[in-house]
Amino acid sequence: MKISSFIFLFFMLAATAFAGGTPSTPEAEAAARNSSRLYVQNVEDRAEIREAAEEDEDYLDYPEEEEEEEGIADPLEPVNRVFFYFNDRLYFWAPVARGYAAVVPEGARISVRNFFNNITSPVRFVNCILQFKPSSAANELLRFGINSTAGILGLFDVARDEFGIKMQEEDLGQTLGVWGAGPGFYINWPVLGPSSLRDSIGYIGDSFLDPVNYVTPLVDRYSIVAGDRINRTSLRLGEYEEIKKDAIDPYAAFRDIYYQYRKSRINR
Repeated sequence: MKISSFIFLFFMLAATAFAGGTPSTPEAEAAARNSSRLYVQNVEDRAEIREAAEEDEDYLDYPEEEEEEEGIADPLEPVNRVFFYFNDRLYFWAPVARGYAAVVPEGARISVRNFFNNITSPVRFVNCILQFKPSSAANELLRFGINSTAGILGLFDVARDEFGIKMQEEDLGQTLGVWGAGPGFYINWPVLGPSSLRDSIGYIGDSFLDPVNYVTPLVDRYSIVAGDRINRTSLRLGEYEEIKKDAIDPYAAFRDIYYQYRKSRINR
């Protein structure tokens, strides 16, 4: 029975391979979508420039040195591509999130997301403190108080909807980046998806502040995590397919989108 439970949980987690390891907000999801569109547009623009250069002999007489594009180191690319393909197949073979979205109303799924965002407030609060952002830390503490009471244990984001107090998206990976730590190198984890050496270390550190990680027994904890991931994925269905469809190299596209998004969160 225990073996069956773990197999079931594995496939539930697999369905959310691209949901990400940290809580997300509508603003963050919009930023990620914008990054993907900019990436695809940039690729198309470069292709048009190359075609124009080939047709214009005068242009070729005065070549300009191309600037090296900034990106994240990827020494594990062969292994990362294998895991990317593995996650890609699991995403389409185990469409748990689609079935979940078909039977659970969107309003209920948003409330579930709000609940998990609320209980992970300690992660964001501590990282605001570590980044010397007292006003952000105060906002996060205030949000927790309002949503835990008026928002009925966080099911409703009253702090944002009624008072305009937005969630502070901070995690240890960003904190390390603020203090000068580079991303290291790119890692595409099986099931969990895109990350970096710095963000993987940060994810482990943040896990000690996540109340869900203290739930016992272990099978209950994994069930809660899987449920949260499936719920979040159900609210973003179609985004992965859209990025993959427009990208010349989907693996490189997701790697660059991840890097640019994390960089923007650190530099804001």
